[in-house]
Amino acid sequence: MARDFTDLLEHMTPERRQRIERRVRQIRTTPLYQLRRALHLTQAQVAEELGVGQAALSRFERRQDMYLSTLRRFVEAVGGELEVRARFPGGDVVITDFGDEDEAAEAPPPGREEPEPVRKPS
Repeated sequence: MARDFTDLLEHMTPERRQRIERRVRQIRTTPLYQLRRALHLTQAQVAEELGVGQAALSRFERRQDMYLSTLRRFVEAVGGELEVRARFPGGDVVITDFGDEDEAAEAPPPGREEPEPVRKPS
């Protein structure tokens, strides 16, 4: 038989309830949780849009560090568009394309030429 969460709380120690309340406050202050709630979307709705389970989305919302591609998918799933902006004293630069992972692995860093292969004299 399923138990009501209120019943579970009543049987927990005060210390355990405080730990749970602190964790709930932490989760509710994460930007992705706040964004989803501000848009009046449930985890189930966003998870369906992303093609993942609700539990996976819950874990995602609590992450402190993630790939930009993952963040972009989340933002697009809730109807937005991710923009990454680098701020410099001389002005801002909007980074719109991060390239393909395979392409990035093959390309030399910006400002550096691919070295010519060393050829043995014949």
